[in-house]
Amino acid sequence: MSSMTLLIILTCLIALLFLVINLIFAPHNPYQEKYSIFECGFHSFLGQNRMQFSVKFFVYAFLYLILDLEIVLIFPIALSAYTNDIYGLTIGIIFIIIVTIGFIFELGKGALQIDSKQYVNNLKKTDFFHTFYVENIA
Repeated sequence: MSSMTLLIILTCLIALLFLVINLIFAPHNPYQEKYSIFECGFHSFLGQNRMQFSVKFFVYAFLYLILDLEIVLIFPIALSAYTNDIYGLTIGIIFIIIVTIGFIFELGKGALQIDSKQYVNNLKKTDFFHTFYVENIA
């Protein structure tokens, strides 16, 4: 048995041991106040505790993960640049082209545009805030 296999087995055993110790000795006394929603020192009011946000933030996160994985997958090609032949270079370039086409497709669909709610110019003219701001303040 190699030292790496022994390390992996030992790590798994220690993790399982800690989980079992936690389940046995940790106090477990649930009550209603413990499971109630509590944010920033105040109890939440119905309908005011969570604000919905756009799915476009998840699109940015997924795009970051995809580009991060691209770097991880290109790293071995960069390390073995002297031993790679034209075949390795071709495979690397094809991979970069495929990811770039996907990124251009996302840009073309407008998936990376998030409408700003901070500026009055970006608001619709039928919006109450815009109407109030233009008629009363400006």
